Amino acid sequence: MVRPDAPDTAAERARRVAVLQFVESTFDPIPFGVEAARCYGLMCAAVQASGRTPRRRIAELMIAATAASNGLPLYTTNPSDYEGLDGIVHVVALPRPRTDDSE
Repeated sequence: MVRPDAPDTAAERARRVAVLQFVESTFDPIPFGVEAARCYGLMCAAVQASGRTPRRRIAELMIAATAASNGLPLYTTNPSDYEGLDGIVHVVALPRPRTDDSE
């Protein structure tokens, strides 16, 4: 999830805002509907069963539930956020994009 308010530097904040604006202008949003809400409940139970707490993962689980309820894979650079959801959502791990700072 891109949070434009999270980074410490103005440059990183500007970069994240640009990414967010690009995504918003490029892709149509998928609504969080009844099926996603049901799937979210299953995911919360699965996360708890794996010994983790869903409370700190609300946004991630809502994103995963939206993907799963629409039969879509979930592409992420943080696959560990979705541990315990095997069989509910197909998580595809992606490498973290390089930033100017990492060169």
